[in-house]
Amino acid sequence: MKPIPPLSEMNMQIAEARIPELAARAGRAAHQRALAQAGKVVMAANGQLVEASADGSVRVIHALPPATKVRKGTVLTRKSKSD
Repeated sequence: MKPIPPLSEMNMQIAEARIPELAARAGRAAHQRALAQAGKVVMAANGQLVEASADGSVRVIHALPPATKVRKGTVLTRKSKSD
């Protein structure tokens, strides 16, 4: 086998720019597979935990707490129980 040539900086940036699109497509595909195999999935939607069925019905399981607003670049850490 021939070694794979290294990517140029421009080609690397083009490939990296596609990551969000590929991740979204993979997430939708996983959702569809789960619906086909199990008949229902649990997900967060509109501030609620819901169970969506393959027949299109949606059942609210629980209301979720409000999202925590975090400024971009903030690093969150957990405090240890001994603190």
